[in-house]
Amino acid sequence: MTLAIPDELLKKMKQFREMKWSEVARRSIEQRIQDLETLDRIASKSKLTEKDVEELSKKIKASAAKKF
Repeated sequence: MTLAIPDELLKKMKQFREMKWSEVARRSIEQRIQDLETLDRIASKSKLTEKDVEELSKKIKASAAKKF
């Protein structure tokens, strides 16, 4: 796998040459996959319809907008 790293980020990474950046990337990818698998398991048990989810999303966004 090849990753595109912006120049500015690459400069910062080079400041910490002792870091194994490929290991950092691998762990991050593993964690993201675990998170997505957990979300899939939760969603597969849900009885909410897509319409229900959209309505909840709108309510949450409206509530957050009022709060902040």
